[in-house]
Amino acid sequence: MATDPQDPHLWLEDVTGDAALDWVRAHNADTVAEYAESAEFTDLQRRIREVLDTDARIPYARRRGPWLYNFWRDAEHVRGLWRRTTMDSYRTDSPDWEILVDLDEVARDEDENWVWSSAQVLRTEDDADQTRALISLSRGGADAVVVREFDLARREFVVPEDGGFFLPEAKSDIGWIDVDTVYVGTDTGPGSLTDSGYPRTAARWHRGTALDDAVTVFEGDHADVAASVWYDRTPGFERSFAERAVDFFTSIRYELSGDGDLTPIDAPGDARVSAHREWLLIRTRSPWTVGGTTHPAGALLAARYADFLDGARELTVLFAPDEHTSLEQYVWTRNHLLLVTLSDVQTRMRVLTPGPDGWTESAVDGVSELTSTDVIDVDSITSDEFFLNSSGYLTPSTLLHGYVGEPVEALKQAPTFFDAADLTVAQHFATSDDGTRIPYFVVRRDGAAPGPTLLYGYGGFENSMLPAYSGGLGRGWLERGGTYVVANIRGGGEYGPRWHTQALKAGRHLAFEDFAAVARDLVARGVTTASQLGAQGGSNGGLLMGVMLTRYPELFGAIVCQVPLLDMRRYHLLLAGASWMAEYGDPDDPAQWEYIGRYSPYQNVDADRAYPPVLITTSTRDDRVHPGHARKMAARLEDLGHEVHYYENIEGGHGGAADNAQLAFKSALAYEFLWRTLN
Repeated sequence: MATDPQDPHLWLEDVTGDAALDWVRAHNADTVAEYAESAEFTDLQRRIREVLDTDARIPYARRRGPWLYNFWRDAEHVRGLWRRTTMDSYRTDSPDWEILVDLDEVARDEDENWVWSSAQVLRTEDDADQTRALISLSRGGADAVVVREFDLARREFVVPEDGGFFLPEAKSDIGWIDVDTVYVGTDTGPGSLTDSGYPRTAARWHRGTALDDAVTVFEGDHADVAASVWYDRTPGFERSFAERAVDFFTSIRYELSGDGDLTPIDAPGDARVSAHREWLLIRTRSPWTVGGTTHPAGALLAARYADFLDGARELTVLFAPDEHTSLEQYVWTRNHLLLVTLSDVQTRMRVLTPGPDGWTESAVDGVSELTSTDVIDVDSITSDEFFLNSSGYLTPSTLLHGYVGEPVEALKQAPTFFDAADLTVAQHFATSDDGTRIPYFVVRRDGAAPGPTLLYGYGGFENSMLPAYSGGLGRGWLERGGTYVVANIRGGGEYGPRWHTQALKAGRHLAFEDFAAVARDLVARGVTTASQLGAQGGSNGGLLMGVMLTRYPELFGAIVCQVPLLDMRRYHLLLAGASWMAEYGDPDDPAQWEYIGRYSPYQNVDADRAYPPVLITTSTRDDRVHPGHARKMAARLEDLGHEVHYYENIEGGHGGAADNAQLAFKSALAYEFLWRTLN
């Protein structure tokens, strides 16, 4: 293993340097010429973009009072429309949308490469009178955004000269208190950001005053990930909260009074903590002993908020995990708590309701257990309304709508984008090196002979990989006869926090061993052969791909490595990397580098070992995972004589694409590379 601090490719970390971009353009040209100039590629890209652009897609919306807000992109509106409608209109096949922001028009008028990030609508006592929003736009899809106030009634941005709130480009945190006041954390100069590049301080900012005059109400340490303050506008429960994210999984939380006093919310730092009306919810990430009872990792506990702050520790267990079942999601309506659980990576839903005699449980009628279902919106302030999304690998998305206690209705249905008549879905379990059973899903033609197979994985940050429909995957891979596999490896959240924490830091090798075990099991079952097995992953999954390339190359015929972490010696020094040390460890600590260095792909490229062909992709505008990881890895592989193909989108952020055209190209490129290489 090479540990020499001298890095001959360090110059490629200069994101927009002329020499680095010349290198990028030259490699892009080679990859495009190799894979993206055939009639077959052009047709594939077109068909994938049809899926992304079609008006038959479900226009997912978020309710804010009487309005349903939606952001929409299609072939005509490449950058997108922010719009709203009423529920009565939304129920129809052709809703009457009120266009609020035409981002293509804004980008043309301002000569900026705007990409939509988010919008925060200020809800008022009279919800019908919603007049202001805070809109976040990024240049080229980066995480850093420009925040601008928007007048919903006049459909125009409010400029600072007229008292509008405005933040220049930064990784900011901002939220409404009232129509004239916000909480804000942003880059205001030296000392205002943490080492991870996020706000270190939070201030109360009044309309018509300079940002520099905003009163600081809370601050964290430079070594923290971030500090933030937000306001709960629930009528009768108005209050402010402050939080120091000490690391990616640990926080110190307070209630912040109007006088600036901080009252600690004394729950475990690694727990997920939230307040709703009179209730405090605590979802544990590690065992917690309180009041003589030890609650396991992954439990959901409820307490009366005011009593808990006063020192009482009367906790109600709302959910307790077992070996097969974990809590995936929990969301409040006004009076009820919706729970989504996973049982061997298959979703179940139920409703919990607090009452004078304790909590009661009921089912959500009309939700199929044969698909993956999640809560995508609720009205937690005024009603018990909810919206659900349900889909599966072969089942197009259905938007479900209902009120707790009433039947659920199928509100909208996505179209079928590929022929799934002879496709099947099966779940299997592989055995990892330490004996742990690792679930994975296989989507393939019934009775198919071993053939080209794409194995996808992530395995980090407690993110679960759940069954979901993808028209692009269907057209780009399944229709061609390819088999698709998703591995639910450790590091994810498929079995709750324990599934994640096993693969933290020194345990990271378990995630890699799990993925390799699935690869071997696919061959042993006769699904594919090693030479026909491709692997794909992005971000943390890109790190997974780098390890598969350098540690398990004999298991694969091709690898697609997207927006990856690969140089784990320097990851904590690049962009947001410092915020992930709770996941991977600190490479500056010799004891921790001992285990990080064993797998860090960039340091473990071997000139004498045979590697499968690899496609590495990233984005110049990715300000979360530095593009230098991908660039340097490609350069090192090239130097040592390995086959590597490289493509870097000049914009696109961490998602790798800024619009549907770029997303279609990126997807088609990966499928075309894999199909040609594995056949």
